Amino acid sequence: MAHETGVEQGAEVSAFANTGTVLDRILEARRAEVEHRKKVLPETALKYGVKAATPVRDFAVALSRDGLNVIAELKPASPTRGVLRENFDVAALAGSLESAGAAALSVLTEGEFFRGSLKNLRDARKSAQKLPALRKDFVFDPWQVWESRANDADSFLLIVAALQGEQLRELMALGRDLGMEPLVEVHTGGELETALKAGARIIGVNNRDLKTLAVRPETSRELIERIPEECIAVSESGLGTNEELRTLRDAGFDGFLIGEHLMLSPDPAVALYHLLNGGAGTAKE
Repeated sequence: MAHETGVEQGAEVSAFANTGTVLDRILEARRAEVEHRKKVLPETALKYGVKAATPVRDFAVALSRDGLNVIAELKPASPTRGVLRENFDVAALAGSLESAGAAALSVLTEGEFFRGSLKNLRDARKSAQKLPALRKDFVFDPWQVWESRANDADSFLLIVAALQGEQLRELMALGRDLGMEPLVEVHTGGELETALKAGARIIGVNNRDLKTLAVRPETSRELIERIPEECIAVSESGLGTNEELRTLRDAGFDGFLIGEHLMLSPDPAVALYHLLNGGAGTAKE
């Protein structure tokens, strides 16, 4: 668990506002799409879907095991790197990553910039026999939380910098009502303080700067001392060696979200096995 210490986000506007970055365009596109989908598929229909969804797998428990808990991310493309994997068989990848030792899955569901989909989420979750699946997307509306559970998500991402006022508390509370503990992502000390004040239990420290998209691994090391022991701490972005994971584990991180390193590897399962075992041996079949 993270080390125990004490605990600024504008209430009126998102940190992405008026920055002119690709992230602005992603959020703008997601808001338009969600408004359209809400008209096509009302919340009432999603609530029926939640009743038919498979039982929730405990995301927090999966990240609380001893050892190196990797959230293996299934990401077909990214705004910075373009297409990451042409042959993207999400079911096969999910099954092989589970066999290689993943603690959980993260599945991109944003379509325009990341080529993700809710179908990928469902297929990955079905293929993995036991792993919980995180919905990786830009979630800002309660409708999306209902949509996540109706599509078998076990958790979902909340980006502090993209939320305003009481949105974070509201979305966390709804997720918990549906049995999903969200991963709350921060990038700065001010965002971490906001997340903790809102009652976040799983804190993701993203080493990627949302404004420049540059990766700065020092971010995790700088913020870990401020994450309370009772929280689950996850380091995200820019990780690619067993040594890095072990160093961050010793510093207090419980889990590691790894996507591009795996997706760019010829065999993601072998790459994951080497991350977990220091490069020795071969991945399990």
